[in-house]
Amino acid sequence: MSASGRRTTAPPPIRDPAGPADGPSGLRPGHTVSGLSMLVPFALLAMLVAGGWSPLRRLDAAITADLHGFARDHPAWVSVMSLWTDVFAPMPLRAGALCLVVWLAYRGARRLAVWVTTTMVLGGLLGPLLKLVVGRPRPDLPEPVALAPGLSFPSGHALNAALAAGVLLVVFLPRVRSAGRAAVWSAALAIALVTGFSRVALGVHWTSDVVAGWLLGAAVVTATTMAFTLRARRSPSDG
Repeated sequence: MSASGRRTTAPPPIRDPAGPADGPSGLRPGHTVSGLSMLVPFALLAMLVAGGWSPLRRLDAAITADLHGFARDHPAWVSVMSLWTDVFAPMPLRAGALCLVVWLAYRGARRLAVWVTTTMVLGGLLGPLLKLVVGRPRPDLPEPVALAPGLSFPSGHALNAALAAGVLLVVFLPRVRSAGRAAVWSAALAIALVTGFSRVALGVHWTSDVVAGWLLGAAVVTATTMAFTLRARRSPSDG
């Protein structure tokens, strides 16, 4: 009760993975199977890239050449894509995830905070490791509009954007109503899709690099969600 006589109520707690039986985001068995199945096309892409499959190389090269030609003729387009790819680069996304973890912990959703940390860290470690395993070079274009260091497959930007989109959906979808759900979905899809596309538009990744990043990110989000849900069911009293 406040000094003015009005009753005050505390904000509702954040939904925690230990709560609902179907996991932190309402993940059902069908969703779990769909998410983990992303590993199949990812593994196939990795094998085709590592083996230098010529149809995939030609498709990647054709898309990159077309987008590079457009970028060279439209400097404003390059500026927009560069701004987007910088704002939603892996490090800013990780910083945003850290802020979210602090907020979740403050609100008492410790399991959900640990899940966010685990998801971002696991995906962040897998990306560079797989780059070393596959060893694919980046596009080497005449008069490039952008440059990026390191290897190419999978795209780290696309991977981390997919992780961030998954975190956004898992954390906030259960807390918003129908109108808000559309906004959350729109934000998540924009982060993942536009960030991945910007890497191809700037000529610093092949299309298959970006697709692989999306697939791996979806699989990591699904796997960590399933693991935390199963653990919560086995130890419901763990706070």
